[in-house]
Amino acid sequence: MSHLQWRKLDILDRIGRGELTLAEGAKLVGLSRRQLQRLRQKVRVNGPKAVVHGNTGRSPAHKTAELIRRRVVELARGKYAGFNDEHFTEKLYSEEGLDLARQTVRRILRASGIASPRKRRAATHRRRRDRFPQAGQMILWDGSRHDWLEGRGPRLCLTGAIDDATGELLPGAHFVDQECSLGYLRVLLEIVAAKGIPMSAYMDRHGILKRNDQHWTLPEQLAGRQEPTQVRRALDDLGIRTIYALSPQAKGRVERLWGTLQDRLVSELRLAKVSDAASANAFLVKYRLEHNARFAVAAANSNPAWQPVPEGLDPEEVCCFQYVRMVKGNNTVRIGKQVIDIPARAGRASFSRATVVVRHLLRGEYRVLYQGKCVASAQAPVPTEPMQEARTEPAWKEQQAKAKRRRGETESLAG
Repeated sequence: MSHLQWRKLDILDRIGRGELTLAEGAKLVGLSRRQLQRLRQKVRVNGPKAVVHGNTGRSPAHKTAELIRRRVVELARGKYAGFNDEHFTEKLYSEEGLDLARQTVRRILRASGIASPRKRRAATHRRRRDRFPQAGQMILWDGSRHDWLEGRGPRLCLTGAIDDATGELLPGAHFVDQECSLGYLRVLLEIVAAKGIPMSAYMDRHGILKRNDQHWTLPEQLAGRQEPTQVRRALDDLGIRTIYALSPQAKGRVERLWGTLQDRLVSELRLAKVSDAASANAFLVKYRLEHNARFAVAAANSNPAWQPVPEGLDPEEVCCFQYVRMVKGNNTVRIGKQVIDIPARAGRASFSRATVVVRHLLRGEYRVLYQGKCVASAQAPVPTEPMQEARTEPAWKEQQAKAKRRRGETESLAG
């Protein structure tokens, strides 16, 4: 018997001896006078065991059947090994037809010695930043290099973006070998084509997104400023405000996205037996819709802030690799190992010594622009990374080095 049950027996005994009234005893055990009177009558008929509830020791009527419990454990150790409790519960319902509560599944797994695959750290007090009210006001993008295929294929980097207002995983997310400019430009192109132009982009200070080096080309020295990276230049051309995070914690929402995907997406890729980047990208297209249906939320303001692409602006001409070149005397432009001929045009005898812009489109095409107009084009390989420009130290650094050498020569002569 429990302590409360023994106490009830003691109170009934004291009532029988006249030490307590029925009303006083009822208050002491937390029952009404009528309930205690009924219990007193049961004890008279059945003895002390009457204070023990009739269902004590019985299995609940709604207890999960043992066959179902064994099936859950079998699936958790086999087909769905590594799935977290919530994800596993969803799969039991959608794929196996077992409608169980998450807490039920959790109790079954823990009782069978199956621990949660996710190790949780102690909570840290942080102030939450409110979401932007409208979709399209800010995107957060990043790259996550991880063993997404769990050894079945190469380590990959997932490059993607989410909308701050809704948490939606935006179009364009894809796997690449390394975090690179091409990956970000592809994401940006897909977002603009599917949604429109976002008002701002929140990102870290990776060298792909922000110039952090101290190397200067000769034109940069003459201009007195460094040219932006290819990705930053595309953002500027689209009028997207750039915001740089100073710590990983500042990118909380996109970092939590990676935590969710490194759990759920990895398990889904394992379940689908995906073992290469191409298959992973094909699978990601379908998974993105399922992820958004599960995790995306409605924006506080239903009126989206995505901006339409201005008339006359081709997103493919912006989300590309862009280089400045000087036309040679024979009216050709060299870009990498390829030479592009510029044909004669009415009103201009020659383009020799003219400064042109060469755009390498992501679909694999070179376009040569002079004063904003296309004067030549050529087939090109699909780009991988921007070409490295010849760089030198800033002019003031070169002058400092020369002065230091002269001082050293003067001291040696004086010695």
